[in-house]
Amino acid sequence: MKKILLAAIGAISMTVSASAADLAARPYVKAPVAPAPIYNWAGLYIGLNGGGASSHNCWDINGLDFILSGTIFPISPAVSEGCHNATGGLAGGQIGYRWQASNWVFGLEAQGDWANLKGSNASPFFAALGGWTNQTKIDAIGLFTGQVGYAWNNVLWYVKGGAALTHDKYNGIFNPTGLTIDQASETRWGGAVGTGLEFGFAPGWSVAIEYDHLFMGSRTIGLATTTVLPGTVFRTDNIRQDVDMGTVRLNYTFGGPVVAKY
Repeated sequence: MKKILLAAIGAISMTVSASAADLAARPYVKAPVAPAPIYNWAGLYIGLNGGGASSHNCWDINGLDFILSGTIFPISPAVSEGCHNATGGLAGGQIGYRWQASNWVFGLEAQGDWANLKGSNASPFFAALGGWTNQTKIDAIGLFTGQVGYAWNNVLWYVKGGAALTHDKYNGIFNPTGLTIDQASETRWGGAVGTGLEFGFAPGWSVAIEYDHLFMGSRTIGLATTTVLPGTVFRTDNIRQDVDMGTVRLNYTFGGPVVAKY
């Protein structure tokens, strides 16, 4: 009996060994690939910008106080005093917030810039007086815009549009003496459209180039005397204005710089 039991155990052991030898080797399973990171454009951001701008300004005189009586006599039709470009540099900052849905990016932004745009032209209307120069200065520009963009990982292209404002100063200069004869200033509201290309180069940091066109419309401005009877409106001009501006921007976005893309 004992011999029979030992023989049975030996046979079973041989069968199990043979079956294990016949089994195929366990296949090699490659480790899963780590998810690729993508740049996250969402969140609050602040930044600085700088560049240049040019404002195209056309003046048409439509009223004049010939004798400084305090009464403006209308000029109809208005007479062109010519056009000029006020050009120069600008610098400032921006703050905004963006939302991201897949590759689409949406945002709101406020931008404010100090500007030094200046230009002038000789007015043919006052040529008989010995020469008269109309001068335009812009010392501040603001933008309040919405954005829609499309991101390729850390590269974002966007378009923007909204409201714009400029702070303008106008001077009439009598050429023989170089004195400012009349002047005015205003804060002018208009519209803005623009586009930009932004590149994320480090966690949270990005740099962009942007172009904007401002439609500032036409306004009738009363220019007051600065010498004889200071403060008396001497003439009124309809002044049309458009602004083109290009800037380089540096932004920092608060929050996580990347999210995993599976």
